[in-house]
Amino acid sequence: MSSPASPPAAGRSPARLARAEWGPLYAAVRNGIAERRWRAAPMALGAVCLTALLQFTQNQPWGYQFVQNIGSVRAEDPLWLALLRTPLSLFVPALDLPVWGALAQMLLVFGIAEICIGWWRTLVIGYAATLAGTLYARVGIEWGPGGPLGLPASDAQVVDTGPSAAVVGLAVYVCWRYRAWFTAGLVIVLMVVEVIVKNNLAGREHLAAIAAALVLCACSAMLQRRGRASSGSGLPPIQS
Repeated sequence: MSSPASPPAAGRSPARLARAEWGPLYAAVRNGIAERRWRAAPMALGAVCLTALLQFTQNQPWGYQFVQNIGSVRAEDPLWLALLRTPLSLFVPALDLPVWGALAQMLLVFGIAEICIGWWRTLVIGYAATLAGTLYARVGIEWGPGGPLGLPASDAQVVDTGPSAAVVGLAVYVCWRYRAWFTAGLVIVLMVVEVIVKNNLAGREHLAAIAAALVLCACSAMLQRRGRASSGSGLPPIQS
């Protein structure tokens, strides 16, 4: 007599997989909003407003050059000038892309990051990701188009990615922090596909931003391990 078929494993149900992937992240965001409501992500809201203002300004005949002078970064610029402009370049959207998409990405990713890891970590990681793309563009142009990581000389005149590099870097870092491994891997795969399909400067800078975020993840994990080891030895833990 044949035994009845066993029910499908509950651990493999879509609902269980979704809870395992996004449960901790969703709980952190929900609790942050419940406790502070509209004050949960003031920096993210300010970043969206600043981006919208810069977009409006650079679309005016009198404002385009002004925005270029204060927030647009190119590899042909002197390094000191590029570093001076890089913080504001996080909020200068690309002219050839829909601004509403950039604003929605910033509100979602910056908002989640601010709630989960705090506003200053959000700014530091976003700046590090953007700076990694900016510096990679210079190195890639020096290497030339012959190598896999090289860039053509014409890319020296292309404006850097703006907020998208920060968005990508923050997405990877927050997913790592809350163990959303599939989502982090999906972001990385999509950026690799972008480079394969388009192979432009923006796509390469997104990969540089991901590399910077992964380095920060590794540093944070190392500090956490040292903190646990110090705590176990009776010493005060190291805060990451």
